[in-house]
Amino acid sequence: MNEPEATLESFDILQLLKYLPHRYPFLLVDRIVEARGDAFGVGVKNVSINEPQFQGHFPGRPVMPGVLLIEGMAQTAGALCIRAHTRDRAVPPLVYFMSIDKAKFRKPVLPGDRVEFHMTKTNNRRNMWWYSGKAFVDSVLVCEAEIAAMIAEDGGAGR
Repeated sequence: MNEPEATLESFDILQLLKYLPHRYPFLLVDRIVEARGDAFGVGVKNVSINEPQFQGHFPGRPVMPGVLLIEGMAQTAGALCIRAHTRDRAVPPLVYFMSIDKAKFRKPVLPGDRVEFHMTKTNNRRNMWWYSGKAFVDSVLVCEAEIAAMIAEDGGAGR
């Protein structure tokens, strides 16, 4: 991991749509507010009561499902990988979520919250990346996990 320090970047929803295949209602990152290549990034999700999961999770006490917080972490990490390693490609490859370890849910996330997904690369071999992630609301840790992702060898063919 002796890579040169990457330039600090950010990218908006239009750039995210180029890197990730996800679309509403499954795109769970609104913006990347800080990115240092694939080494570190902060993705943001603005949680709204209008999202479909709140119809059933839970009526009268809407809580963001923990699995969607993990997916937001994975999408943030995936966007970092794709952005850093496929800048010159017309069609970016797909990135697949491969594993999750040590997931912990600390506090509920509610409509109106702004979640920040802080993702730090811990390892990279060939087309595989490992990240340690922490999700915060108002600087309070709400979720953490370790995830792995893989960039597809087929270059995202068939998209």
